[in-house]
Amino acid sequence: MHSITISELGVFLVEPSGVQAQFITRRLEELGVIRITPFADAQSALAEMRRQPPDLVISSLHLPDMSGAELVQAMRDDDQLREIAFILVSSETKPHYLEPVRQAGACAILPKPVETATLRTALLASLDYLQPNTLKLDVSGIDLESLRVLVVDDSRSARAFIRRVLENLGIVNITEAENGRQAAEIVNEGYFDLVVTDYNMPEMDGRELTEFIRTKSWQGSLPIMMVSSEQDQERLAAVQQAGVSGICDKPFEPAVVKDLIERMLAV
Repeated sequence: MHSITISELGVFLVEPSGVQAQFITRRLEELGVIRITPFADAQSALAEMRRQPPDLVISSLHLPDMSGAELVQAMRDDDQLREIAFILVSSETKPHYLEPVRQAGACAILPKPVETATLRTALLASLDYLQPNTLKLDVSGIDLESLRVLVVDDSRSARAFIRRVLENLGIVNITEAENGRQAAEIVNEGYFDLVVTDYNMPEMDGRELTEFIRTKSWQGSLPIMMVSSEQDQERLAAVQQAGVSGICDKPFEPAVVKDLIERMLAV
């Protein structure tokens, strides 16, 4: 499979402001992106996606016909569009606006005005998400095909996003759970080498799942990586105290996940 570069990315830019669209386009062109198609609203972008899917969609949060969060969720709910990379550009900081975007599986959320350096990092993360050839786990003595990973998240879109990243890293044996309680039952029924879990979930959250694995399961030393948008430092401290092996923010860079997993499995 041919690995694409930044200059080969096909990008749909969904931005109702002509001034902002021109600004982001200039930043993209500075980085070598030449295939940029602008849209002023989400519905026209969705219609063109179904006709000719791009590699990446970069969208503002506030659009005339729906929000950027609703746009990415519409993409994730469509079999034809669900694997397109997505970057949100917004000056919004309120969690209730951004959390749905994080849960839908965005490659990055960038503040306005967009800086070239942060945009480049987001584009590289998108490339790592899009193609399986760029990143591979390198852990001495571990056969990736036999590595068993449990992914726990109440968002189907988030699970799909994490699964794709793990598969790009070379992991093929992946089991999914919708919440911590289901994950606890699965852990007690089979052997796993790694758990990747969200924090905020119904039934049993990530901290409670971590405590269960550490104190009540027969796999007490199982490596646990938390991938979460949780920002409350007291809650995160409680998770670390419960025994989580590593914490990664949502959205995350696949390269960061790779490094975390390699460190956890090498112990």
